[in-house]
Amino acid sequence: MSAEVEIMWTEKYRPRTLDEIVNQEEVVKRLKKFVEEKSMPHCLFAGPPGTGKTTAAMCLAHDLFGENFAQNYMELNASDERGIDVIRTTVKEFARTLALGDVPFKILVLDEADNMTADAQQALRRTMERYTGTCRFILIANYPSKIIEPIQSRCALFRFRPLSEEDIIARIKYICELEKVKITEEGIKALLYVGGGDLRKIINTLQAAASLGREVDADAVFRIAGKANPRELREMLTRALRGDFLGARDMLRALLINYGLSGVDVIRQIHREIFELDIPEDSKVELADIVGEIEYRIIEGSDDEIQLNNLLAKLVYFGRKKGIAK
Repeated sequence: MSAEVEIMWTEKYRPRTLDEIVNQEEVVKRLKKFVEEKSMPHCLFAGPPGTGKTTAAMCLAHDLFGENFAQNYMELNASDERGIDVIRTTVKEFARTLALGDVPFKILVLDEADNMTADAQQALRRTMERYTGTCRFILIANYPSKIIEPIQSRCALFRFRPLSEEDIIARIKYICELEKVKITEEGIKALLYVGGGDLRKIINTLQAAASLGREVDADAVFRIAGKANPRELREMLTRALRGDFLGARDMLRALLINYGLSGVDVIRQIHREIFELDIPEDSKVELADIVGEIEYRIIEGSDDEIQLNNLLAKLVYFGRKKGIAK
């Protein structure tokens, strides 16, 4: 791995222009039209985390402003600066001044805008109306329904779709090749599992695993991500369903110790893994209900290990009732 390990790979390999963005063809096509015309409306970028919303806003600004990018572009994280004072000061001061260059407006990006307070959103609406001549706003949200309707109606909506596994794998291999990182196929599968389609999270996990100085395999990825190996979880669940309570309990203890997991961590992974078990669909539905009850008890303050052992016991009885136990 290179000596530049201290540089965040998410920044190092972030696209800089619209042409470098992958798997968002319709979005890129519409944004390029804005660049050609040097004109754009206020925008709302919506979609799951790690799908390139903030990157697309930055690439649009780079292509529009060129060498004047730094003077004409501002990005704020509305999750950190979500109050009305920020709208009245920072945002207003940036929006009211004229842009440099031949593009007649600036771009102000509000990341995680769905976390802004209602009062801040109302103040933002008034600011957007007042400074339309000098500034365009791009609001970025995972949950666009949390944006008030008066703002939504003033924005062109862009929906970012989840990245395909093929595109994510290609990006993983591209980074590993340039950084001279060895990664196994199981390591790639583990990254896909822990990332859940969030490319930013996947790249951060990859960098952290690579910093250990050895081949990136599934074990390294799961330990860095604070997740249990799903194969081990499924084996534990299968043992319980087949009546081997003590064997399942030993595996549970090993998972808690080896991966340093909390009860909530384990139970949420278990909820995911029951749908991968080789059992009838109606049994999976019943198990999901059982797991949900145990999760509620843990969240309410019950002892993690006692409740997880309780879950294993319930699985043993469930397996006997359904004829799964052998």
